[in-house]
Amino acid sequence: MTLRLKTAFWNYDRTQPLIDRRVTIDGCELDVEVLRPEITFGRTLAEAPFDVCEISFSYTTTMVSKQDYPYALIPAFLSRAFRHSSLFIRTDRGISRPEDLKGKTIGLQEYDMTAAVVARGFLRDRHGVDPRDIVWKVGEVERTKAIDFPLGRPPDGVHIDILPPDKSLERRLLDGELDAVIVLRPLDAWRRGDPRVAPLFADPIAAEKEWYAAARHFPIMHAVGVRKSLLAAHRGLARQLYDAFLAAKNIAIAELEITQAPKITLPWPHGSLAEARALIGADHWPYGLAANRHILETQLRWSRLDGLQARPVTVDELFAADCLDT
Repeated sequence: MTLRLKTAFWNYDRTQPLIDRRVTIDGCELDVEVLRPEITFGRTLAEAPFDVCEISFSYTTTMVSKQDYPYALIPAFLSRAFRHSSLFIRTDRGISRPEDLKGKTIGLQEYDMTAAVVARGFLRDRHGVDPRDIVWKVGEVERTKAIDFPLGRPPDGVHIDILPPDKSLERRLLDGELDAVIVLRPLDAWRRGDPRVAPLFADPIAAEKEWYAAARHFPIMHAVGVRKSLLAAHRGLARQLYDAFLAAKNIAIAELEITQAPKITLPWPHGSLAEARALIGADHWPYGLAANRHILETQLRWSRLDGLQARPVTVDELFAADCLDT
C-alpha cells in the first residue's frame, strides 16, 4: 500500500526532481504543494497540516525548546544564505562599517527569523556588535506579529519595539525613522540609485566570502520537517526521505555543469559552480549532519543568546534518529 505524504516546499532547482518525479520514494507518493517558504511556515506553526515540509531552522528550534513539536528534522537544507547582503543603511548616519551600528536603530521583519539570527550572529562574533547595542524595530507592512520569547521577555538589555503595519521597512528607512534594516530582498530605492541608502558592506559578496574563509560557516536557513507520528509508524521513512532529497539536490548540481545548453538563466553557471567549489569544497551545498554539525551548533548558540530557547536545544534532538549518522 502506498503511503501518501502531504508535502510543501518551494520549487528550488534542488526540489524540482521531486516535483516532476525524476526522484521517487519506494512505497511513498509525495502530494506536493509548491509554496513560498513564509506561507509554509505560517501554516505549519498555526495548524501543522503537512506530513513533510520545508521548515525554518530558527522557528523549529524555539518550538522544540518549548514543547513536544510535531516535526522532526531531516538534514536536507533546502535554503542556505549568507546575510551580509541583507543589511542596508542610511548614508547620512555616520555608518561606514559594522561597528558603527552600535547605538543605532535597526528595522527588521521578524526578530526570530533565521536570517535575523544569522545577521546578529556574525555581527556579534565577527564585529563585536551585541544586540544590546542596538534599538530593534520589528514589523513589516501587513506582516507585524508579536514576538513570543520562550522565557517571557527578551534578554536583559535588549530593546525591541513592535512597529504598526502601516508602512514598509524601506519606507521607514527612507523617511529617516530607521538607521539601518535587515531585509530579505534588495531595496527598490537602492536599485534605483537613491543616494540615501546603501548596503552596509560596500561589496557584500566579498564580505560573505571573507567571513566564510574565516568561520567556515555557510548559514542554514531551512531544513525539511517530517511528522513524528509518521516516523514512529513507518520505520526508515526519515532516511528514505533524506536519500530522496539528496538525490534531487545531486541532479540539480549536475545540471549546473551542463555547458551545451545551460539549465538556468545565467551566462556562466558552470563558472559560478567552480568558484563556489574552490571556496567551500567539492560538495558546496552539503546535506547531512557530519558536514554541518559545527554550523548547526553555532546557530543554536546564537539562538540561545538571542533569548529564543526556553531551554538549551541540542542538534541531535532536532533531527530524526535515522539521520543522525548522515
